[in-house]
Amino acid sequence: MAAAFWAMGLSLLLQGGLCSVGQTHLGCMNLTRTGSGFCCNGCHPGYRLFKVCGPLPEELCTPCEPGTFSGNPKSNRCARCTQCVGAQVYVQACTATTDTKCGCKEKLTCGDSQCSYCVDKCDKGHEPTNERSCRPCKNGTFNDQVHKKCKPWRTKCPNPDEHIVAQGNALTDTRCAVTLGSNRPDPTEEAWPFVLSVVISVVLTSFVIMMLIIIISSRSRMMAKKRKEEEVVEKEKTIPGTLIIDSPTDDPRTLIAIECSFHEAEQEQGSSSESLASDDSSGRLIG
Repeated sequence: MAAAFWAMGLSLLLQGGLCSVGQTHLGCMNLTRTGSGFCCNGCHPGYRLFKVCGPLPEELCTPCEPGTFSGNPKSNRCARCTQCVGAQVYVQACTATTDTKCGCKEKLTCGDSQCSYCVDKCDKGHEPTNERSCRPCKNGTFNDQVHKKCKPWRTKCPNPDEHIVAQGNALTDTRCAVTLGSNRPDPTEEAWPFVLSVVISVVLTSFVIMMLIIIISSRSRMMAKKRKEEEVVEKEKTIPGTLIIDSPTDDPRTLIAIECSFHEAEQEQGSSSESLASDDSSGRLIG
C-alpha cells in the first residue's frame, strides 16, 4: 500500500513538472526529461544556466539581475552592462538581453565596431590614423567620403575610348573623357550638313528676293506707261478749234433746214452773177 502511494505521488510530481514546462519565464529553451528529473541544454536570452540538470525545470535557468545581460544560451553568468563614458553618449540603454549601445559626440566617431572609444571624425580629403587623429590624403590619393581611408588615383580609364583629361586631387579621382579618335567622326564631317543647309538657305532667299524685285519693277514700269498714255489722251481732248462733224440725222426738220440753206446759197450766188453781168454789159456800152 505504501508503495502505491509513493508511485502516485511521483506521478503527480512528474505531471506538475510537465505542466510547468509549458509555462512562461522558465528560462530553458531546450528541456529534456531524464530518469531523475530534467536537463537543460540552453537558456533563453536574459537568463543564465544555473544548473544543467535537476528535479525542477524552473531551477535550471535563472534571470539576469538588473545591470546585467545575457545572450549566450549556455553561459552560466550574465555580463555587466557597458557604461558610456567620456566622449561617448548613450544610444540605446542596456536590457536583460542586449548590451548598452554607445555613440560619440558631434565631430567624433566610433573607433571600432563596438564603439568602445571615440576618435576625431575625418572629413573628405583626409583619413584616420592609428593615433586616432586625421591626416590629409597624400599626393596621388583621394577620399570622397567621411572618415574613410584614402584611395589611389586611377591610372587607366574604365572605357577604351576614354582618356585621362585631368589629374585628381585630395577630394576627387582622375577625370576621364572621350577624346578624338578612330571611333569618333571627324568634326568637319559633322559640320558639312550644317554648312550645306546654310548655303542652300542663303541661295533660296536671294533668289526669292531677286524675283520680288523683278516683279515689282515690271509692275512699276507698266503703271508708269499706263499713266503716260492716259496723260496723252487727256491732252488730245483739250486741244482748241477742233471741228466736230456730227453724223447725218434722219430727222425731217433737220433735212428741211439743210435744203433751205442750200437754196439760199444758190440764190445769193445767182444774184451775184447777175450783178456781175450787168456791170459787164454797162461797161461795154460805155466803152
